[in-house]
Amino acid sequence: MCILFIAINQHPQYPVIICANRDEFHQRPTQNMHFWSKPNILAGKDMQAGGTWLGLNSQGDFSALTNFRRPQHVDATKRSRGDLVLSALQNDKQAMQQYLIQNSIQYNDFNLIFGSLNNLQAFDSVNKKFITLSSGFHSICNGALDDIWPKMSLGVTKLEELISANKLDVDALFTVMMNEEVADNKHLPETGLAVDMELLFSSIFIKSPNYGTRSTTIILQHKTGGIDVHDHSYNSDGIVEEQNSFQLG
Repeated sequence: MCILFIAINQHPQYPVIICANRDEFHQRPTQNMHFWSKPNILAGKDMQAGGTWLGLNSQGDFSALTNFRRPQHVDATKRSRGDLVLSALQNDKQAMQQYLIQNSIQYNDFNLIFGSLNNLQAFDSVNKKFITLSSGFHSICNGALDDIWPKMSLGVTKLEELISANKLDVDALFTVMMNEEVADNKHLPETGLAVDMELLFSSIFIKSPNYGTRSTTIILQHKTGGIDVHDHSYNSDGIVEEQNSFQLG
């Protein structure tokens, strides 16, 4: 998972709106979003390591993960970060907080969003900080929560515009998440990658032969408590190859 936009208490019908893209190598085997039997969750599955990048459990708790981009610190012997999402969906908040404090060093750098949709928390393993997501708009990518990277600002702006203009619907949200606008070189973050790679990764929707946006997930929590989940999966050309919708609650 590489970018999420979250709107909390900004829409009269949907107190929580989450829009998320997962970026990954195209050759990495993946099972698209589905209901798992063990554990009882709704999530996609990384068939290489067995974990997931985003999911919800039957109680409506949510978790998602992004890599914190510091390539010079990557250690291939560390545990798969996808296990953290599974742990968050199977443990209560206090137990997960304690686990992260004690064990985050076992994983390469990451951000984890977790908790009930009404009380989401963010943790990043670089700064070792827990932040409760307040009412408003939030974005999280491959740096700290609410960093001002160009694509983060762009996505938040587009989401705000849809809500302000009362034009929010699922198709419009997918359009936001398929935006391929790249940043000016002068606005690129400095994360340790070569400039051409930073440029490739600077759009909300990434398209290249080897690596790109593999899926988009839209989550809408209704004011009555129900949750709608819409998921699109893409091929290496950025074309939708599978669409699924689910309901919880």
